[in-house]
Amino acid sequence: MSKKPDSQLQNLFATHKSTNWQERLTQVAFRFNREYLGQPVELPAEVQAMPIFREWAGGNFSGRIASPFWEVAKPQKNQHCLDIGCGVSLLIYPWRDWQAFFYGQEISNVARDILTSRGPQLNSKLFKGVELGGAHELNYSPGQFDLAIATGFSCYFPLEYWNVVLTEVKRVLKPGGHFVFDILNPEQPLAEDWAVLETYLGAEVFLEPLTNWEKTIKAAGAKIITQKSGELFELYKVRF
Repeated sequence: MSKKPDSQLQNLFATHKSTNWQERLTQVAFRFNREYLGQPVELPAEVQAMPIFREWAGGNFSGRIASPFWEVAKPQKNQHCLDIGCGVSLLIYPWRDWQAFFYGQEISNVARDILTSRGPQLNSKLFKGVELGGAHELNYSPGQFDLAIATGFSCYFPLEYWNVVLTEVKRVLKPGGHFVFDILNPEQPLAEDWAVLETYLGAEVFLEPLTNWEKTIKAAGAKIITQKSGELFELYKVRF
């Protein structure tokens, strides 16, 4: 199967200064586009023999490892919330119950199109649209958001990329606003097997020690307010 990204994604990232980031962004976007479209992936027999593959193939594994961001920072009524790497979050999590305004940022054009089509039907008042683009370039005004969320994708990018992401998130948050994101914990028993599986699914994973992440957070001028451990990911709430 060809791994050439569609022309829309090529155009989206072609002008970015870092060719390394461009390659990584298109790779991750392609991996998730294929998942949203339900396209099969041919994997080696040794990967299919891994217990983690059988759990993943059963369809329940993603729910086990998803980070419940609302447990450390529940969106509040009339708050303006930015979900970076949102996927189809609006259709899965209870945004209508929270009554918070939802803004999305996503590199998967398939996920963006799904939300653009179904979001207004779910709640036209709360749904404020989805921007197609990477987390390093947030096309929003300074101080626009009460809360920013970024779960499920930090492990696909190097720390140098996240230096830029943290700077961008700080710019678009209101003073006192919070940023909630998760980090793959390489010390968890499943981490290495999951990294192998994800690499074969199309997106290489960085197994970066949590201490390096925490140094990066501190260097960005952020303070860790809350930390919550999961089966694979550590969930952090920080304030700049």
